Amino acid sequence: MISSKSNLRIKNIIKLQKASERISQGLFVVEGFREIHRAIRSGFEIKELYQYEALTKPYQLEALFDNLPKFTGLEIVTAEVFEKIAYREGSDGLIAVFGSKYTQIADLKLSKNPLIIVLESVEKPGNLGAVLRTADAAGVDAVILCNPLPDLYNPNTIRASLGCIFAVQIATTTTENAIEWLTSQGINIYCTYLEASVDYRTADYTQPSAIVMGAESTGLTKPWIKNARQNILITMRGIADSLNVSVSSAIVVFEALRQRKH
Repeated sequence: MISSKSNLRIKNIIKLQKASERISQGLFVVEGFREIHRAIRSGFEIKELYQYEALTKPYQLEALFDNLPKFTGLEIVTAEVFEKIAYREGSDGLIAVFGSKYTQIADLKLSKNPLIIVLESVEKPGNLGAVLRTADAAGVDAVILCNPLPDLYNPNTIRASLGCIFAVQIATTTTENAIEWLTSQGINIYCTYLEASVDYRTADYTQPSAIVMGAESTGLTKPWIKNARQNILITMRGIADSLNVSVSSAIVVFEALRQRKH
């Protein structure tokens, strides 16, 4: 049992709260049975597993170890230590450290008729996590992050995605590279944009499509608008002039699925 908050591994978990440490070490922290279980099932390599026994149900450990036949590194921690490394309320007493995985845009595996979400400069980790949850629910081929601001493995991104971040193909790149790659793959670009736009329901998403969303504060940069097959908008009927990016993504993506009769 680990009872000291000065334990080197415990201190390192705290270090991993910083994006710079996550990137330099190639590690990130996941809290909660559901998220840990989904990371394991999606092929992420677990490095360390910590448990505060009073909060954990027996079936949760059984489910984890059923998917980890070779992993034996469970560490029990005291309430004081767990409180130091936990970051969310209502925890179930499980925290794990995983190895990071990053995918290049050229390595994305696409279906015959791909549907992709592209996010440019989305600032908030929670918004990114919510979009990834939508992407998983809709079964999109991939999510491409252009000029990303939030760190991919930010705890708030993982939590907001409910662990769906681990099941979705995600690539990070520049706007220019993304446009070039999408064009080379014959994927139509649809940009959410207020000017020179049509209602999102009138666009045709039955062919290979990329739905591109920008930050709520700044919108999309000009290269996207210039290279779009069609600019689309979601009509506002109240005083609001925009929707949260995760809500907008869900609306348009599920319209695409409706058109494809999925």
